[in-house]
Amino acid sequence: MSFLKKLFGMGDTAGAPAGPKVLGEESHEGYAIKAIEMKAGSEYQLAGLIEKEIDGELKSSQFIRADRLASADMASTAAIDKGKQIIKEQGDALFS
Repeated sequence: MSFLKKLFGMGDTAGAPAGPKVLGEESHEGYAIKAIEMKAGSEYQLAGLIEKEIDGELKSSQFIRADRLASADMASTAAIDKGKQIIKEQGDALFS
């Protein structure tokens, strides 16, 4: 099974909750930033989701970075910070 299927809950998940596990979430300038659990062996890879409602439609954009962190807390903090940086750099163009 590919890592994307595992990340976004599209694989064989009998008895498992649907969707990725959210490690942390924060609102920032009208956007919701979610840190997503992405295990890489004993480490956590930096991954997240940015969402915003635009014209009544929920838009979302995922990001995955090569950074590997030792704990879920560290991965959550790094993903939230990276999400803020992406929002600052791209704004709503992120959803284009």
